[in-house]
Amino acid sequence: MSLPNRPPHAAGVLLVEAIGVVRMSLRMLFESVPDIEVVGEAGDADTALELVPTVRNPSTVVALVGVELGGSHDSFWLIRSIRERSPQITILATGTDMRPTAISQALFVGAHGFVHKNSSPERYIEATRRAANGELVLEGLPRGALGELVQAIDHQQVTTSVLTPREHSVLVAAADGLTAREIARRLGVRERTVSTHLNHIYRKLGASGRVAAVTAAARMGVLTLPASEVVEPVARVDRLVAS
Repeated sequence: MSLPNRPPHAAGVLLVEAIGVVRMSLRMLFESVPDIEVVGEAGDADTALELVPTVRNPSTVVALVGVELGGSHDSFWLIRSIRERSPQITILATGTDMRPTAISQALFVGAHGFVHKNSSPERYIEATRRAANGELVLEGLPRGALGELVQAIDHQQVTTSVLTPREHSVLVAAADGLTAREIARRLGVRERTVSTHLNHIYRKLGASGRVAAVTAAARMGVLTLPASEVVEPVARVDRLVAS
């Protein structure tokens, strides 16, 4: 909802945050300043994408996308989709995940910057203003993180170019814990075709099996998994090796 007495040059903010209390806090934060207007909010990627065509003056809007969005339509899917459907909108990824792979993936798929949620309210608002003005924003990163970020982006470019779109789809389904038969049903292909794709993926990623491939891809930033599963994806092991 727009507040009265907004200046005509006010930037708009589209809040996309899975955690309701965090989304509410961000809305209250931006509503406390006169030059930023909250133009919409969503708790998941699909709802956010439905809001994109309704945004007026998209060139003045910053979409703040929380990288904690999960599922097949996660934050990275949303960032890429917004860039494809409304490239005028500025996208600022935000989160508490400081892994270079997570931040670099957000930038790689189309985000214009990243702001850490532990930033002070003043710096968080200023980062949003800077993004709205066309600046590349990296707010709240630890000292020395920029070099790791560049390396992670380079690694993603190489890995993404190695995997075909179909292989990437198979890998995403494998990360969801689906068997080869279930992956085949999801993608509308034969189970034997899925097995062939998996073997190609293992070879390209230098992995010995599904768990190793999913873990390697997550560390490279090609897949999005909770940090605990990137380190030790035990919860998925039984399912992944079942077929």
